[in-house]
Amino acid sequence: MVHTQSISLAPAMAICQKAPHASLQPVGEHGVAALYSSPNPFRLGPNQDCAAIVTLDDGRAVLIVADGLGGHAGGAEASRMVVDEIIAHVAAAADEAQLRAVILNGIEAANESLLGIGIGSASTLGLVELDGEMARPYHVGDTAVLVVGQRGRVRLRTVDHAPVAYAHAAGEISEDEALHHAHRHIVDNVIGSRDMRIEIGAPIRLNARDTLLIASDGLHDNLYPTEIVEMIRRGPVGPVMDALVSTAEMRMNERQPGAPSKPDDITVLMYRPTALAGER
Repeated sequence: MVHTQSISLAPAMAICQKAPHASLQPVGEHGVAALYSSPNPFRLGPNQDCAAIVTLDDGRAVLIVADGLGGHAGGAEASRMVVDEIIAHVAAAADEAQLRAVILNGIEAANESLLGIGIGSASTLGLVELDGEMARPYHVGDTAVLVVGQRGRVRLRTVDHAPVAYAHAAGEISEDEALHHAHRHIVDNVIGSRDMRIEIGAPIRLNARDTLLIASDGLHDNLYPTEIVEMIRRGPVGPVMDALVSTAEMRMNERQPGAPSKPDDITVLMYRPTALAGER
Protein backbone atom coordinates (compact mmCIF):
# COMPACT_ATOMS: atom_id res chain seq x y z
CA MET A 1 0.00 0.00 0.00
CA VAL A 2 1.24 3.46 -0.83
CA HIS A 3 -0.60 6.54 0.34
CA THR A 4 0.28 10.21 0.00
CA GLN A 5 -1.84 12.89 1.61
CA SER A 6 -1.87 16.61 2.36
CA ILE A 7 -3.33 17.36 5.77
CA SER A 8 -5.34 20.22 4.30
CA LEU A 9 -7.53 17.52 2.74
CA ALA A 10 -9.91 15.15 4.50
CA PRO A 11 -8.10 11.96 5.54
CA ALA A 12 -8.48 9.08 3.09
CA MET A 13 -8.25 5.41 3.81
CA ALA A 14 -4.98 3.83 2.75
CA ILE A 15 -5.16 1.35 -0.13
CA CYS A 16 -3.11 -1.83 -0.06
CA GLN A 17 -1.75 -2.86 -3.44
CA LYS A 18 -0.91 -6.27 -4.86
CA ALA A 19 1.07 -4.87 -7.80
CA PRO A 20 4.45 -3.16 -7.42
CA HIS A 21 4.27 0.60 -6.92
CA ALA A 22 6.96 3.24 -7.35
CA SER A 23 6.78 7.02 -6.97
CA LEU A 24 9.03 10.07 -6.67
CA GLN A 25 7.72 13.30 -5.18
CA PRO A 26 8.67 16.49 -3.34
CA VAL A 27 8.09 16.56 0.42
CA GLY A 28 7.15 20.07 1.51
CA GLU A 29 9.78 22.67 0.71
CA HIS A 30 12.55 20.66 2.27
CA GLY A 31 13.14 17.47 0.34
CA VAL A 32 12.30 14.82 -2.20
CA ALA A 33 11.20 11.26 -1.47
CA ALA A 34 11.17 8.03 -3.44
CA LEU A 35 8.85 5.22 -2.44
CA TYR A 36 8.74 1.62 -3.66
CA SER A 37 6.57 -1.26 -2.48
CA SER A 38 6.10 -4.74 -3.94
CA PRO A 39 4.63 -8.03 -2.67
CA ASN A 40 6.52 -11.25 -2.11
CA PRO A 41 7.04 -12.76 -5.60
CA PHE A 42 6.48 -16.28 -4.28
CA ARG A 43 3.33 -15.74 -2.22
CA LEU A 44 -0.24 -15.29 -3.34
CA GLY A 45 -2.24 -12.69 -1.49
CA PRO A 46 -1.88 -9.03 -0.58
CA ASN A 47 1.25 -7.05 0.11
CA GLN A 48 1.53 -7.03 3.91
CA ASP A 49 3.62 -3.84 3.89
CA CYS A 50 2.09 -0.37 3.99
CA ALA A 51 3.73 3.03 3.55
CA ALA A 52 2.71 6.67 3.70
CA ILE A 53 4.14 10.13 3.10
CA VAL A 54 2.05 12.58 5.12
CA THR A 55 2.73 16.26 4.47
CA LEU A 56 1.41 19.19 6.49
CA ASP A 57 0.74 22.63 5.04
CA ASP A 58 3.54 24.16 7.13
CA GLY A 59 6.15 21.92 5.47
CA ARG A 60 6.44 19.30 8.20
CA ALA A 61 6.04 15.67 7.21
CA VAL A 62 5.70 12.16 8.61
CA LEU A 63 7.23 9.23 6.71
CA ILE A 64 5.81 5.81 7.58
CA VAL A 65 6.57 2.18 6.73
CA ALA A 66 4.61 -0.61 8.46
CA ASP A 67 5.16 -4.34 7.94
CA GLY A 68 2.36 -6.73 8.86
CA LEU A 69 3.69 -9.93 10.41
CA GLY A 70 3.80 -12.82 7.98
CA GLY A 71 2.38 -16.04 9.35
CA HIS A 72 -0.02 -14.10 11.57
CA ALA A 73 -3.69 -13.57 10.86
CA GLY A 74 -4.50 -10.33 9.07
CA GLY A 75 -0.95 -9.10 8.42
CA ALA A 76 -2.02 -6.79 5.59
CA GLU A 77 -4.91 -5.42 7.61
CA ALA A 78 -2.62 -4.84 10.59
CA SER A 79 -0.11 -2.72 8.70
CA ARG A 80 -2.91 -0.78 7.01
CA MET A 81 -4.54 -0.13 10.39
CA VAL A 82 -1.27 1.20 11.80
CA VAL A 83 -0.83 3.61 8.89
CA ASP A 84 -4.48 4.74 9.01
CA GLU A 85 -4.39 5.43 12.75
CA ILE A 86 -1.24 7.53 12.52
CA ILE A 87 -2.57 9.50 9.54
CA ALA A 88 -5.86 10.13 11.34
CA HIS A 89 -4.14 11.40 14.48
CA VAL A 90 -1.76 13.64 12.56
CA ALA A 91 -4.61 15.02 10.46
CA ALA A 92 -6.74 15.75 13.52
CA ALA A 93 -3.92 17.64 15.24
CA ALA A 94 -2.11 19.27 12.32
CA ASP A 95 -2.00 22.61 14.15
CA GLU A 96 -0.08 21.20 17.11
CA ALA A 97 3.37 22.75 17.53
CA GLN A 98 4.86 19.37 18.44
CA LEU A 99 3.95 16.19 16.55
CA ARG A 100 5.67 13.83 18.99
CA ALA A 101 2.64 13.33 21.23
CA VAL A 102 0.33 13.06 18.21
CA ILE A 103 2.47 10.33 16.64
CA LEU A 104 2.75 8.41 19.91
CA ASN A 105 -1.01 8.60 20.40
CA GLY A 106 -1.54 7.26 16.88
CA ILE A 107 0.75 4.30 17.51
CA GLU A 108 -0.90 3.58 20.85
CA ALA A 109 -4.33 3.74 19.23
CA ALA A 110 -3.22 1.30 16.54
CA ASN A 111 -1.96 -1.06 19.22
CA GLU A 112 -5.27 -0.96 21.07
CA SER A 113 -7.21 -1.48 17.83
CA LEU A 114 -5.18 -4.55 16.91
CA LEU A 115 -5.54 -5.99 20.39
CA GLY A 116 -9.28 -5.37 20.15
CA ILE A 117 -9.57 -7.49 17.02
CA GLY A 118 -8.37 -10.44 19.06
CA ILE A 119 -6.95 -12.63 16.26
CA GLY A 120 -3.24 -12.03 16.81
CA SER A 121 -2.77 -9.41 14.07
CA ALA A 122 0.45 -7.45 14.46
CA SER A 123 2.78 -5.10 12.61
CA THR A 124 6.20 -3.54 12.91
CA LEU A 125 6.78 0.16 12.22
CA GLY A 126 9.50 2.54 11.11
CA LEU A 127 8.57 6.24 11.15
CA VAL A 128 10.39 9.55 10.81
CA GLU A 129 9.03 12.97 11.78
CA LEU A 130 10.49 15.74 9.60
CA ASP A 131 10.50 19.38 10.71
CA GLY A 132 12.68 21.54 8.52
CA GLU A 133 16.20 20.13 8.71
CA MET A 134 15.38 18.02 11.76
CA ALA A 135 14.42 14.35 11.67
CA ARG A 136 13.26 12.23 14.61
CA PRO A 137 12.97 8.42 14.26
CA TYR A 138 10.41 6.15 15.92
CA HIS A 139 10.31 2.39 15.56
CA VAL A 140 8.67 -0.78 16.80
CA GLY A 141 10.12 -4.13 15.71
CA ASP A 142 12.43 -4.62 12.74
CA THR A 143 11.39 -1.94 10.25
CA ALA A 144 14.64 -0.01 10.18
CA VAL A 145 15.53 3.68 9.92
CA LEU A 146 18.92 4.67 8.51
CA VAL A 147 20.64 8.02 7.82
CA VAL A 148 23.82 8.00 5.74
CA GLY A 149 26.13 10.83 4.68
CA GLN A 150 27.48 11.16 1.14
CA ARG A 151 30.85 9.71 2.15
CA GLY A 152 29.18 6.65 3.67
CA ARG A 153 29.24 7.66 7.33
CA VAL A 154 26.27 6.13 9.14
CA ARG A 155 24.77 8.96 11.18
CA LEU A 156 21.77 7.00 12.44
CA ARG A 157 20.83 3.34 12.41
CA THR A 158 18.02 1.96 14.56
CA VAL A 159 18.56 -1.42 16.22
CA ASP A 160 15.84 -3.94 15.39
CA HIS A 161 13.84 -5.21 18.33
CA ALA A 162 15.06 -8.75 17.82
CA PRO A 163 17.47 -11.04 19.73
CA VAL A 164 19.78 -11.51 16.74
CA ALA A 165 19.96 -7.74 16.18
CA TYR A 166 20.83 -7.17 19.84
CA ALA A 167 23.64 -9.71 19.57
CA HIS A 168 25.00 -8.03 16.43
CA ALA A 169 24.79 -4.55 17.97
CA ALA A 170 26.69 -5.82 21.01
CA GLY A 171 29.45 -7.25 18.80
CA GLU A 172 28.70 -10.85 19.76
CA ILE A 173 28.07 -11.96 16.17
CA SER A 174 29.20 -10.60 12.79
CA GLU A 175 27.10 -8.94 10.10
CA ASP A 176 27.28 -12.12 8.04
CA GLU A 177 26.31 -14.34 10.99
CA ALA A 178 23.34 -12.09 11.76
CA LEU A 179 21.99 -12.22 8.20
CA HIS A 180 22.25 -16.02 8.02
CA HIS A 181 21.17 -16.75 11.59
CA ALA A 182 18.38 -19.31 11.97
CA HIS A 183 16.47 -16.99 14.34
CA ARG A 184 17.03 -13.71 12.48
CA HIS A 185 13.29 -13.25 11.82
CA ILE A 186 12.19 -13.46 15.46
CA VAL A 187 11.10 -10.06 16.81
CA ASP A 188 10.24 -9.34 20.43
CA ASN A 189 8.32 -6.09 20.00
CA VAL A 190 5.31 -5.47 17.72
CA ILE A 191 2.26 -3.25 17.45
CA GLY A 192 -0.55 -5.57 18.50
CA SER A 193 1.01 -6.64 21.80
CA ARG A 194 0.20 -5.66 25.38
CA ASP A 195 3.95 -5.33 25.92
CA MET A 196 4.46 -3.04 22.91
CA ARG A 197 7.09 -0.34 23.42
CA ILE A 198 7.92 2.59 21.15
CA GLU A 199 11.57 3.50 20.73
CA ILE A 200 12.07 7.20 20.02
CA GLY A 201 15.41 8.48 18.81
CA ALA A 202 16.90 11.87 19.45
CA PRO A 203 16.32 14.48 16.71
CA ILE A 204 19.08 14.61 14.12
CA ARG A 205 19.85 17.55 11.84
CA LEU A 206 19.99 16.35 8.25
CA ASN A 207 22.90 17.67 6.23
CA ALA A 208 22.49 18.64 2.58
CA ARG A 209 24.10 15.43 1.35
CA ASP A 210 22.43 12.97 3.74
CA THR A 211 20.09 10.18 2.67
CA LEU A 212 17.35 8.92 4.97
CA LEU A 213 15.98 5.41 4.46
CA ILE A 214 13.07 3.53 6.05
CA ALA A 215 12.65 -0.06 4.90
CA SER A 216 10.87 -3.28 5.78
CA ASP A 217 12.90 -6.43 6.31
CA GLY A 218 12.32 -7.41 2.68
CA LEU A 219 15.25 -5.11 1.93
CA HIS A 220 17.45 -5.86 4.93
CA ASP A 221 17.12 -9.63 4.56
CA ASN A 222 18.50 -9.50 1.03
CA LEU A 223 21.34 -6.97 1.22
CA TYR A 224 24.17 -6.56 3.69
CA PRO A 225 24.05 -3.30 5.68
CA THR A 226 27.35 -2.23 4.11
CA GLU A 227 25.85 -2.78 0.64
CA ILE A 228 22.85 -0.62 1.45
CA VAL A 229 25.05 2.20 2.75
CA GLU A 230 27.26 2.15 -0.32
CA MET A 231 24.30 2.12 -2.71
CA ILE A 232 22.31 4.99 -1.16
CA ARG A 233 25.05 7.39 -0.13
CA ARG A 234 25.13 9.28 -3.45
CA GLY A 235 23.51 9.51 -6.85
CA PRO A 236 20.05 10.62 -8.04
CA VAL A 237 17.29 9.33 -5.78
CA GLY A 238 15.30 7.59 -8.54
CA PRO A 239 18.15 5.52 -10.00
CA VAL A 240 19.46 4.77 -6.51
CA MET A 241 16.07 3.36 -5.53
CA ASP A 242 15.92 1.32 -8.75
CA ALA A 243 19.34 -0.22 -8.07
CA LEU A 244 18.50 -0.95 -4.44
CA VAL A 245 15.25 -2.79 -5.00
CA SER A 246 16.35 -4.55 -8.18
CA THR A 247 19.32 -6.04 -6.32
CA ALA A 248 17.11 -7.18 -3.44
CA GLU A 249 14.51 -8.69 -5.77
CA MET A 250 17.17 -10.42 -7.87
CA ARG A 251 18.44 -12.16 -4.74
CA MET A 252 14.93 -13.17 -3.78
CA ASN A 253 14.56 -14.86 -7.16
CA GLU A 254 18.07 -16.22 -7.65
CA ARG A 255 20.04 -17.59 -4.74
CA GLN A 256 23.74 -16.83 -4.95
CA PRO A 257 26.48 -18.52 -2.89
CA GLY A 258 27.22 -16.51 0.22
CA ALA A 259 24.62 -13.82 -0.53
CA PRO A 260 21.54 -13.31 1.65
CA SER A 261 18.25 -14.38 0.11
CA LYS A 262 14.74 -14.40 1.58
CA PRO A 263 11.61 -13.78 -0.53
CA ASP A 264 9.33 -11.27 1.17
CA ASP A 265 7.29 -8.14 0.63
CA ILE A 266 9.62 -5.19 0.20
CA THR A 267 8.94 -1.53 0.93
CA VAL A 268 11.56 1.21 0.79
CA LEU A 269 11.05 4.92 1.49
CA MET A 270 14.03 7.16 0.73
CA TYR A 271 14.27 10.88 1.52
CA ARG A 272 16.88 13.48 0.68
CA PRO A 273 17.01 17.27 1.29
CA THR A 274 16.28 19.49 -1.71
CA ALA A 275 19.73 21.07 -1.50
CA LEU A 276 20.75 18.26 -3.85
CA ALA A 277 18.25 19.26 -6.51
CA GLY A 278 20.64 18.16 -9.22
CA GLU A 279 20.83 14.68 -7.70
CA ARG A 280 17.14 13.85 -7.49
